[in-house]
Amino acid sequence: MKIGIIGAAGRMGRMLLAAVDAADGAVIAGGVEAPGHADLGTDLGKLAGLDGVGVTLTSDAEALFQAVDAVIDFTVPVVTTLNAHLAKKFGTVLVIGTTGMDEAQQATIVTASISAAIVQAANYSVGVNVLLGLVEQAAQILPEAYDIEILEMHHHHKIDAPSGTALALGHAAAAGRNVNLDEVADKVRDGIIGPRKSGDIGFATLRGGDVVGDHTVMFAGPGERVEITHKAASREVFANGAVRAALWGIDQKPGLYSMKNVLGF
Repeated sequence: MKIGIIGAAGRMGRMLLAAVDAADGAVIAGGVEAPGHADLGTDLGKLAGLDGVGVTLTSDAEALFQAVDAVIDFTVPVVTTLNAHLAKKFGTVLVIGTTGMDEAQQATIVTASISAAIVQAANYSVGVNVLLGLVEQAAQILPEAYDIEILEMHHHHKIDAPSGTALALGHAAAAGRNVNLDEVADKVRDGIIGPRKSGDIGFATLRGGDVVGDHTVMFAGPGERVEITHKAASREVFANGAVRAALWGIDQKPGLYSMKNVLGF
């Protein structure tokens, strides 16, 4: 399977290149960066710390979508939205790890999935997807007297907050309680805000260093606290999951899928 990477010269892009190279049944078939990028023309294998693969970094996303079976995109919303149009145009499988989409950008992805198989997930690690299921179950079992708080920490380069994974955990908790997250989410606390509102799902964000991704969901009840935590030690878990999603997507009909679909949960 021919796989291309958007943002191939970035930290995550290089990890994705290495994951594609290591995967059975997949080959590095292309990589794209913005026009003027310093690494344009560099062999993609060299970018990933591998032997040369005979394919160089370009700035032509349209040519990439025409040439490969699947494209993996862990970039920024405005770029991913443009790539969703290309996936729709060419019917190319698109694996999206970008977070921070607004409603209009998400609508573009949904529309593109009518013509192409698109896998979209806030987090591609198997462990986090197990965590999502556990959080939904715990929220369903524990009564509302147990306050739900979600704490996440990432490296200082991350540009969106709360993280996409934290929001996904919030949606899982809300689903367990059969409520709409938008109506109960509490993302900002500053100053004299009064007591905590019962039933809210709180979010706290930490940024610093090179933390790959730590997420803890707390159920704080009378006399006890249940905490469920996932800590990623390497971006490799995200890259491997994304490549797994790409390989799975090639056999799927057009539609919008999640890692639950990929993993068969």
